[in-house]
Formats: sequence, C-alpha cells, structure tokens
Amino acid sequence: MSTLEQSVETASPQWRTVFQRFRDQHPHWFLLLAMMLVALLMMDFSTWLVLTVSGAAMGAMLFLMASGMTLTFGLMNVLNLAHGAFISLGAYAGATVLLFWLNDQAAASSLWLNLASVVPALVFALLVASVMGLVFEKLVIKPVYGDHLKQILVTVGGSIILMQLIEVVWGGNEIPVPRPEAFSGAVVIAGIAVEKYRLLAVVLGLLVYGLMTWIIERTRVGILIRAGVEDREMVEVQGYHVRLLFLGVFVAGSALAGLGGAMWAMYEELITAHMGDELMISVVVVIILGGLGSVKGCFFGAILVGLINLYVGFLEPRLAAVATVGLMVAVLMWRPQGLIPVIRV
Repeated sequence: MSTLEQSVETASPQWRTVFQRFRDQHPHWFLLLAMMLVALLMMDFSTWLVLTVSGAAMGAMLFLMASGMTLTFGLMNVLNLAHGAFISLGAYAGATVLLFWLNDQAAASSLWLNLASVVPALVFALLVASVMGLVFEKLVIKPVYGDHLKQILVTVGGSIILMQLIEVVWGGNEIPVPRPEAFSGAVVIAGIAVEKYRLLAVVLGLLVYGLMTWIIERTRVGILIRAGVEDREMVEVQGYHVRLLFLGVFVAGSALAGLGGAMWAMYEELITAHMGDELMISVVVVIILGGLGSVKGCFFGAILVGLINLYVGFLEPRLAAVATVGLMVAVLMWRPQGLIPVIRV
C-alpha cells in the first residue's frame, strides 16, 4: 500500500470522528449549517441570501414571542397557554401608538421621527403586556402552581377572556398597521436588496437574546432565580423572596410576548385579535424543537423555523404549511429531548 493510500485511510476515520463529535456536541449549529448549505445548493446565491436574511428576521421575531414562554416554563414550570393573548395584546398596544398617538411621526419621512414613534410603540407594548401579566399571574397562575393540568385549563380560559377584552377595546375587525417609511423598502448590500425592517428585526432579536443570556447566567438575579428553581427553601432561608423573583420572571415573559407582538404587527402590517393564537403553533414548535426551558435552544429553534418556512415556501410552496411541523418531527426522531436538552435554563 502506498503512503498516499495509507494517509487517506488514516484521515478518513479522523474526519468522520470530528464530524460525529460536532453533530453530537453542537446539534443546533450542525442542523443550522446543514439546512443553509442544502438550500444554497438548490438555488442561486442572491436568492439564497435574501431568503436567509428574511428567514432570520422571521426567526428573530418568533424568538421574541417564544422566549417569554420558555422563561415561564423553564424557570417556573408554568405552562401558560394564554401566551398568544399577550402577543395579540402587544400588537394592539403598539399599533395604538403608531396609528393614533404618534401618527404624525410614524408617517413622516424622517428616520428620527419614525424612531420617535417606533420606540415608544415597542415600549408601550412592553408595559401593557407587563401590567396584564402581573394581573394574570396573581389572579390565574398563582392558585395553580405545580399542577400542569389545572394550568392548561385556567390559562386557556384566561386566553379566551383576554381575546374578548381585546375585541371590546379595539373591535373585532382587522386593523392595518402601515410600517413607518424609514423602515419600509430595502437596502442594497453587495448588489442584493434586503428589507430594512427585516434587518432591524434580526438586530433586535440578537440584542434580546444576548441580554437574556447575560441576565440569567451572569447576574445575581439570574443566579438567585436558578437557585430558587433548584432549592427554593434554601434560597428563602438566605432572606430572598423567591415568590417575587418568580413573579418578575412571569412579568418579563409577558413583556417579551408583547414586544414580539408589536414587532410582528409591523412585519405583517395587519393585526387581528386572534393573531396570537395563530402564532402559538409556531411558538410551541420552537420551544419543543430547541429543548424545553432552554433560551439558547429557543433562539436556534426560532431561526431554524424561520429559515425552513422561507426556503420550503420558495422551493415548493405546497409544502410550506407542513414544513415547520415536519422539521419538529424530524428533530424529535433524531433527538427526542430537543436540540439542546436543558429543562432548566
């Protein structure tokens, strides 16, 4: 056997080992890169780049909406099926600012005036969802801690009530939400047009993901919350109020749902009272796909869902409706615990 043949036979097992190790230790990166590569091989580069940025933007907004539910389930073990109602509430709160309170700024042709309407809209959506989350936790969630069956029943009922309240305040008809001019249209990058709003969504999603990860893993509050999940009595003995920490987590989760709803309203430019319920399918898929309770898994799961929706929608539109669920089934057959098997954050 020649020296070259011996080198090839020696290198082949090494590459196979590296590949398998990367696949097993970093399944989220492996699946993301594999999906992007396969899509690139099936279309021209410019189309692939536009779809990838658009899919990442859609995934970033799904992450904003799903991350709140990931927090409440992963840290508090609370299954809140009214999460979709908070998404709708945030969408309507943000639309109220854009359409009625700061309509002149939103309709102006100035970037700074547009920002002066969009930022308050997002902040107001956060505040409204936070306040409603505080009330919801005290009235609905607090009596059913530790009982998933009761949580399902009462949160579904609470969702129906919230949807009806939205229709009472804003009406049951669809409401168009024109996107501010500065965030409409596209920006040309290397000769390829990419929508401005999608770039904004990607940046905001990355910022929220980084902030959440930092708070949970690096701050004293995050350490106390995680310690309270593992051993509540020990934390309370040290003089900390775990109940208040958990309340803060639920409020933060509701606020993130509201923020995601407001972003989605400007993305779709049309809102309905039941839009949150329609998005809950994608939200639940993202949470299961990434791994229950994992913020990192939620982020990668959301990006994967956003990408596969657009890739499949372009290549074979008839399969777009089942692409998301098909991805979840395929991943669970490969890794039943999800991409990042973390029950607690």
